[in-house]
Amino acid sequence: MLVSTLDYSSYLGRIAIGRIERGRVRVGDTVALLPLGEPGPVGEGLYEQARVVKLFGFEGLERVELEEAAAGNIVALAGLVGVEIGKTVTAPDYLERLAGIAVEEPTISVDCKVNDAPFAGREGKFVTGRQLRERLFRELERNVALRVEETDDPQTFTVSGRGELHLGILMETMRREGYEFQVSRPRIIPREGPHGERLEPYEELMIDCPEGYLGVVMEKLGPRRAELLDLRNPGVGTVRMRFKIPARGLLGYRSEFLTDTRGTGVMHHRFFQYGPWAGPLSGRSRGVMVADREGVAVAYALFNLQERGTMFVKPGDAVYEGMIVGESARTGDMDVNPSKEKKLTNMRTTASDEMIVLEPPRQVTLELALEYIEDDELIEVTPSSIRLRKRALGATERRKLARTARAAEES
Repeated sequence: MLVSTLDYSSYLGRIAIGRIERGRVRVGDTVALLPLGEPGPVGEGLYEQARVVKLFGFEGLERVELEEAAAGNIVALAGLVGVEIGKTVTAPDYLERLAGIAVEEPTISVDCKVNDAPFAGREGKFVTGRQLRERLFRELERNVALRVEETDDPQTFTVSGRGELHLGILMETMRREGYEFQVSRPRIIPREGPHGERLEPYEELMIDCPEGYLGVVMEKLGPRRAELLDLRNPGVGTVRMRFKIPARGLLGYRSEFLTDTRGTGVMHHRFFQYGPWAGPLSGRSRGVMVADREGVAVAYALFNLQERGTMFVKPGDAVYEGMIVGESARTGDMDVNPSKEKKLTNMRTTASDEMIVLEPPRQVTLELALEYIEDDELIEVTPSSIRLRKRALGATERRKLARTARAAEES
């Protein structure tokens, strides 16, 4: 049997799942666990032995316990210590290895840290660094493409995966389990070439869209350093394009693509290869509105602010200093007061408060947040909310950091 996927149980440990190719297996049998490599016979002493403690089969979506299984059955085996995807489970007297499955290496990483925002601990059940560390390392038991590394800061962990979707699924799962944490902007994992050159991961991007949107797709992918490899027009009104694009060039493009194609386009990407560094890429073209004090957003203030951009909050939402409450229509960040209330006077008219009509705020999802934020911003993930914030909450501190960064660039 070739191990094609893994599961984990706190009682049984790692569970190997795969389809039996030949023979039979029973509970209590001793099996050989052959390492990854080329298919064919394996020499003595190059394998591990284990005992099948539990054997499970599948009926629909349910997992049922079995005493015996034969060729053709998809089963789950418990008791195999050190099992990995791609290893072969066989009888000790028949050491033949099957063609293994290669698990791709991570290409994107984020910093996952304890929530230290002013509203920390209000909504989450698990909020400490110890609980966050245990959850991340427990995920490694079943998520073989994931990597978790400790940093110099005991409250921060570097989590690496196969893309934004891979990391986003983990974050959404933890959020629903009651965890509260913060996430940095995704970044690529570079490599060093044979001659010391800097290499970065490239993705193969496939796009299907109506002919009318061909121009806008090409226009948006050009600055992202995409290289067109193939263009086909079957003559049915839909164009298929294949690109080679740096992995960091795809960050933030999915939402733009859906907007540009009015939801009619389909895109898919997978790892292509490591290639030469593509050079600098342009980031977000617009600034953000940052709350300058703690309070509760009110309709009067948001009505005046929505003329300057797109809001992320609605009346009644709690805000704090340094929290991002909207996107500005211009470049550069703007400090605003979303909790400013209308001054009370003795003047009254029947239509004085009926003119406040607010546009619906942009719904901030985890996927949108990962694409949107810059290096100086963080995502606050809680079971009830997803908030965007600046790393430095105070306006004075942010100005000092900006001056220091400009001085470093000039020197």
